Amino acid sequence: MEKLIAFLKDKKITEVECVISDMTGIARGKISPVDKFVNEKGMRLPESVLLQTVTGDNIGQEVYFELLDSAEIDFICVPDENAVFLLPWTLEATAQVIHDTFDRMGNPIELSPRNVLKKVIKLYDDHGWQPVIAPEMEFYLVARNEDPDLPLKPPMGRSGRAESGRQSFSIDAANEYDPLFEDMYEWCEAQGLDIDTLIHEEGTAQMEINFSHGDALSLADQVFVFKRTLREAALKHNVCATFMAKPVTNEPGSAMHIHQNVLDKTSGKNIFTLDDGTKSPLFLSHIAGLQRYLPEFLPLVAPSVNSFRRFLPGTSAPVNLEWGEENRTCGLRIPESPPHTRRIENRLAGADANCYLAVAASLLAGYIGMVEGLKPSNPVHGKANESRTANVNCLPLTLDEALVAMEESEACRKYLGDAFTTGYVAVKQAELENFRRVVSAWEREFLLLTV
Repeated sequence: MEKLIAFLKDKKITEVECVISDMTGIARGKISPVDKFVNEKGMRLPESVLLQTVTGDNIGQEVYFELLDSAEIDFICVPDENAVFLLPWTLEATAQVIHDTFDRMGNPIELSPRNVLKKVIKLYDDHGWQPVIAPEMEFYLVARNEDPDLPLKPPMGRSGRAESGRQSFSIDAANEYDPLFEDMYEWCEAQGLDIDTLIHEEGTAQMEINFSHGDALSLADQVFVFKRTLREAALKHNVCATFMAKPVTNEPGSAMHIHQNVLDKTSGKNIFTLDDGTKSPLFLSHIAGLQRYLPEFLPLVAPSVNSFRRFLPGTSAPVNLEWGEENRTCGLRIPESPPHTRRIENRLAGADANCYLAVAASLLAGYIGMVEGLKPSNPVHGKANESRTANVNCLPLTLDEALVAMEESEACRKYLGDAFTTGYVAVKQAELENFRRVVSAWEREFLLLTV
């Protein structure tokens, strides 16, 4: 705590937001005066926090009491000194501190998404490997929307007009929102978020921010903080930023592309490349692991009904598990790069995914491929997204199918634990049931007077 206490004193912090990530990626926790935070050195939260749905509801009682103590006890949250971020938008001098979660015996809480990622990273560490990632976050800027039954609209820019068409890579279109992005960059710099390029994506008022490559846990923390930072910057400028996977009908979806490679911890060399610069067997096995296991882990990268709207055939999103060099129609793209930076870009994950769980799923699938010595399919040259069943390891078509595959996944239970697998599936099934109870605008439009 010495390092953290010194930081809080140096920055004259008066309030501390003590947070953890729930299954959805929502920041849950408590706001504490700095003196109380320093004296208590952590916080307690009820176990049920980690099993809340995105609507704030609880899961079914049977699974609830199977996974949680019937007395509804608290777990212990311990601050991570390496996950401290200033909040530049608050009136009081405030720091956000991400916490790790433990039971009363000091064991990591299996339901915690951050602990899930740490568990996967340890698998690599036990082999003398260090995973390296670089996330790319797509998002939409939209006008404020008070009625959820109404479609989202692009916001007004500096010119006083809203975008009316797609503006891929347009500098002028991105500059329409310069005041917002200037705040975003300034706030990210103040928090130590290692963001890089800003790109105008294909959709109307759709953007992308790239992160520099680095440590998997640190970057997952940064994505967790970035989402909140961008939303706050947008609200300051009277617009909204959304990371929904498919927020606008007939517009492209938003992804969280995950670039990943693996270093040897002793030599620092990329294990995806041999000394002569060619692809290593471990590289090919990593691809094969992604092909083999991502269908079982799909709810971790596509967590909601809306996530699967992004995968519809004919969209710009990948609908397959093929791989290819510089091929954006593949779910697994191999970007052109020098041999020592050879990497895989997982293009399946949606921007709506919990960053800890999406990174964990992607790294775990590749890890299993390496330890099992799996072989990938042949690389694809040309279009790979004509059919979502082109690859033998095709993706589930719906969230229902994906949840069944995850629930029955031996690999998920072996590596991530029975409690997490059961709990996560239960949360997503509860959300799915909640969704099914809502009558949609499509039903009112086409069925009201015709059936």
